[in-house]
Amino acid sequence: MSTVVERAEVADGYRAGRTLPVRVELVRQLKRRRTLIMFGILIALPFVLLIAFQLGGGPDSGTNQVSLMDTATVSGANFAAVNLFASAGFLLVIPVALFCGDTVASEANWSSLRYLLAAPVPRARLLWSKLAVGLTLSLAAMLLLPLVALAVGTIAYGWGPLQLPTGGAMPAGTATQRLLITVAYIFVSQLVTAALAFWLSTRTDAPLGAVGGAVGLTIVGNVLDQVTALGDWRDFLPAHWQYAWLDAVQPKLEWSDMIQGTSLSITLALVLFALAFRGFARKDVVS
Repeated sequence: MSTVVERAEVADGYRAGRTLPVRVELVRQLKRRRTLIMFGILIALPFVLLIAFQLGGGPDSGTNQVSLMDTATVSGANFAAVNLFASAGFLLVIPVALFCGDTVASEANWSSLRYLLAAPVPRARLLWSKLAVGLTLSLAAMLLLPLVALAVGTIAYGWGPLQLPTGGAMPAGTATQRLLITVAYIFVSQLVTAALAFWLSTRTDAPLGAVGGAVGLTIVGNVLDQVTALGDWRDFLPAHWQYAWLDAVQPKLEWSDMIQGTSLSITLALVLFALAFRGFARKDVVS
């Protein structure tokens, strides 16, 4: 009895691991108009807030309680913190959903996805490259906003300590470290939105459907978190922990809420990423 070993024929020099390099995909995505527009909006936001504070004479809560927003014009560090506070709930959700939700669905919408796979680019390789670029651009967007805000705020209000709403001040060097912790936590907390957008991107040929679906479901989560009748069930909502980073701008750094939010976000994101890879591996790609 003879054994026949079948061997797939491939072109000389072909290496599956070298197809669709991350750097090539990154350059492709950076050149897209939606990337440039999104980065432009994030760069413009600090200037918009600066103009608003200049015209309005500075923030005023109208109450006896001092909030983070009331300290915006104290220093560049405070201005950067206020920009993060103003954008973390919704604005920063959009670039994450856009960069991770548009990536695969746009290829299908352009009818180029099947040609990429016929190149041949292994499906897992294609998803890894696009996911890596999507997350990289999302992180870049979250770093861009506070960096621009810190520069604009420092020019307008000077370089100084971070004035805390609870009283006291944090040295500028320590404040910079805390802002980096804040950005890192916001990025991790948005992994659920990224994973949801990416999974939807592998299920539909409509980029707007993937992006809009991720943003819409994130908004639903925020609304449900406001329903106090849910009680402890809200602890299972990523939105419940989205402002845990405020513990990083307190005199004493507290990790407990950020650890809970991080563990929940990473767990849900891994499940959704696994569903995306599993579903796409079996999908009949005709676009």
